[in-house]
Amino acid sequence: MKVCIVAGARPNFIKVAPLIRAIQRTEGISEQLVYAGCPDDPTLEGTLFDDLQIPHPDVFLGVDSESLSEITGRVMSAFDHYIAEHPADVVVVVDDLASTMAAAIVTKKRGICLAHLVAGTRSFDIKMPKEVNRLVIDGLSDLLFTAGISNNSITNREGAEQSRVYRVGNILIDNLRFNHDRWQRPAIMDELQLEEGKYIVFTMNRKALLENRENLKKMLDAMAEVGEGQATRIPIVAPLRGLAKEVVSSLDPHFIDAASIASLSSIGLPPSSILLPPLPYLEFGYLTTHAMGIITDSGNVAEEATFNGIPCITLNSYTEHIETVKQGTNVLVGEDADLLSAALHDMVGGNWKKCSVPDRWDGRTAERIVQILRDTVITK
Repeated sequence: MKVCIVAGARPNFIKVAPLIRAIQRTEGISEQLVYAGCPDDPTLEGTLFDDLQIPHPDVFLGVDSESLSEITGRVMSAFDHYIAEHPADVVVVVDDLASTMAAAIVTKKRGICLAHLVAGTRSFDIKMPKEVNRLVIDGLSDLLFTAGISNNSITNREGAEQSRVYRVGNILIDNLRFNHDRWQRPAIMDELQLEEGKYIVFTMNRKALLENRENLKKMLDAMAEVGEGQATRIPIVAPLRGLAKEVVSSLDPHFIDAASIASLSSIGLPPSSILLPPLPYLEFGYLTTHAMGIITDSGNVAEEATFNGIPCITLNSYTEHIETVKQGTNVLVGEDADLLSAALHDMVGGNWKKCSVPDRWDGRTAERIVQILRDTVITK
């Protein structure tokens, strides 16, 4: 059986890595990895594939655009040519990007079995482009691999045949368990004298947050106030990329680039908010695993925080994986600076809620998927 796995952005590689490793351990199945982007994509650090212990993509479709419509059209054309020359028995698409939807449409037009990894996630806001993508992909898919009971409930309400829906668990956790002894302490932690459990990690990438500069400034001020308002300063470290780093540094003078820390420290003014360069996967994993807490707009980071038992504040009013809130360490504050401030005071004061690890976050999600593919696709 030939499995074609399509990734549309860097986070997709982290989710498909356990699946690729599981396929490579299984006789009678081979995989081909397709990336919608370009070989020189700056988000794909040189160590990423070695860190994940997976091969580089078999092909880069080379699509790079800010226009979602253009991405959809160009990926459809490029992937159609690729799959025609490299036939597969099943195509696995990940998450909810425009490129994911494009590959899903091509797959179904060619009559190939389509599997959706992390199906049944919804924001219930049809104005969001990703919500449209999710609806289309789930509607087309022959196999829907969900992470939890809430995702299964969504597919039930939307009328998906239950024979097509499989609750396989959270594949991100496969990576966390696999890399438990492989995390690498970043050298910059020593340079900044960061101690385990005594700093907060801040990540951000959502366009809605970046576009509302006035409100973002209020939230950044709330972070700085809490970080500096303690008897002992609690550093907030932010490994941000591209536009997010530019916006934060322009809005808030509290956030100082790590490159200039040495000179500031020499005059006795160590900052409480620090902009770090983007970290490799294994170093970022160490940073978040050993943090006092996390502030993020990333669902993936919030899920990993729940598994690691790290208090997490999400700068959003919803989450696609509600178990991180109901069972886990995640608290939603939306884009409200006052709610953020209150949650941060609870975090640094040690007044966080009790949490547990959700069902099927056991590191065996990829194994379940491979078995389902063998039982369903091969027998067709």
